[in-house]
Amino acid sequence: MRYTRLAIIVTFFLSIYKLSFAQCDKDLNMYQHHSIELENDTIRYHTYSKQSFDSLTTILLYIQGSKAYSLYQAKRENGKLWIGTTVPIKLKSIPENYLFVLISKKDIPFCTVLDEDIPISELYYKNQTLGYRTFQVDQVVNDLMRKHKNHFKKIIALGHSEGSDVVAKLGTINTDITHFGYWSGGGYTQFLDFVTFIRKKVDTKQLSEEEAQAKIDTLFYDLKDIMANPNAIDKFWKGKNNSYNRWSHFCEPPIDNLLKINKPIFVAIGTKDRSVPIESAYLIPIEFIRHKKDNLTFKAYPNLDHGFGKEIVKGKFEEHFNDVFDDFLKWVNKE
Repeated sequence: MRYTRLAIIVTFFLSIYKLSFAQCDKDLNMYQHHSIELENDTIRYHTYSKQSFDSLTTILLYIQGSKAYSLYQAKRENGKLWIGTTVPIKLKSIPENYLFVLISKKDIPFCTVLDEDIPISELYYKNQTLGYRTFQVDQVVNDLMRKHKNHFKKIIALGHSEGSDVVAKLGTINTDITHFGYWSGGGYTQFLDFVTFIRKKVDTKQLSEEEAQAKIDTLFYDLKDIMANPNAIDKFWKGKNNSYNRWSHFCEPPIDNLLKINKPIFVAIGTKDRSVPIESAYLIPIEFIRHKKDNLTFKAYPNLDHGFGKEIVKGKFEEHFNDVFDDFLKWVNKE
């Protein structure tokens, strides 16, 4: 499964913001909250900017990875406010002329209590699909375009981990996006990733050939069961939050969608990624070369993991996500 190494990053103490403290969302009043009301659905998105709207020229949509987490978590303890987030981009890194956009997953609040589990609804599991997550982002882009026609010069979609699959699919249906960021995602179906990692353990002598084949046989059995029950929301694999419905709808090879995009694409992968095999990511530039497409920038970051962290000593990491983000912004400015 593609997910960030640090699912929740406790980021900073926000006393510098003159926040109101009545409830969690108000503790994060630097965001504006929006709703798109459809006949059978409500999509909630959130925007942040450093300047007045008239000064903004670029939209940056960040599409998060998997799991049923809120975008932010807050907790008041001993008179202090502590904030956690699943958004690894530091707000101070957002350029002055950008509108930063986040989208809540189906039936997941924008903000919850830090360190407390939240109940996961049936509605979330039913909409835990590539199609629905792509639909959400498409609707948000369309809503912004309706409200602010011809205002923005660039519209950037940046997806990380599972969000990268969403970005690839989005590029096949939305023509307003001008730049695509595809981070920590592979080219093959996610199902093949598990075989690849098993085989890597043979190469490093962690498994014998016989042990590896037994694990692969079990894997094939599980995958067949998933595809025999593709819409099941009461059966789970690789974690309690990942339904069969999720797996069956995220097994589409992203390379098939990436090749359909003719706008600039920035692919980033850490060479020590342990959620996506680096071999799968290398399929992307190979296929772009094979199809004679020149709209791809591919960067492999040495010794960085799935969340672009670098292990210094066992269990201790340097975080480099925002270094990759800086590279991405420089690329956007050139394209």
